[in-house]
Amino acid sequence: MNKNEAFEFLNRLAAGIAKTFGNSCETVVHDMNNKKHSILVIYNGHVTKRKIGGGLDLLGTNKQINDFLSNGSDLINCDGRSANGKQIKSTTLHLQGDNYHYALGINFDYTLLSVAENAIKELTRVGENLEAAVKESGENRLKDIFKECVTILGKPVAIMNKDDRMRIVALLQERNAFSFQKSIPCISAWLHISRYTIYNYLKEINEKQRTG
Repeated sequence: MNKNEAFEFLNRLAAGIAKTFGNSCETVVHDMNNKKHSILVIYNGHVTKRKIGGGLDLLGTNKQINDFLSNGSDLINCDGRSANGKQIKSTTLHLQGDNYHYALGINFDYTLLSVAENAIKELTRVGENLEAAVKESGENRLKDIFKECVTILGKPVAIMNKDDRMRIVALLQERNAFSFQKSIPCISAWLHISRYTIYNYLKEINEKQRTG
């Protein structure tokens, strides 16, 4: 590929990339053998406010970066700020041959996307999981009802006999405590009896209510 062919290829590539990614994407072809006036073509130059004939000042006047580029080293998807304060994703690729050294620069202004990203993060930020919150609320309410029933009976669970526990189960049923999700496992644990025993108590209580 001779010098003219290399330039034409990079020019078409720069134009295509700029058109594909829109006004926020600046593309530029540099003549690296003429650093003071390196810009041969530029598309969407408003991104960094540069023009044809401008120098090798990719991100303003950062000499260290420009010296690095001058050595023919590629930079891929680097983050930086332009001289006018825009947030830039920047890539520079070199193409060298006999009597030429070109570089294709791609500079994407993602300033507005960054603002949108922060807005989306804020809008999608959530607190506690809904199911967990409902479950915790239900368990807390069930526990409050259980404590209320124990207070009414006036005896701690540790010294309750069968009749006491049946009375607690009856009080809980009157307060619709068994309508809560997973109420049986919780209540059986608090009363230190099996789930099977709870079901038997409920069956016995219901039979007594039917017979009067």
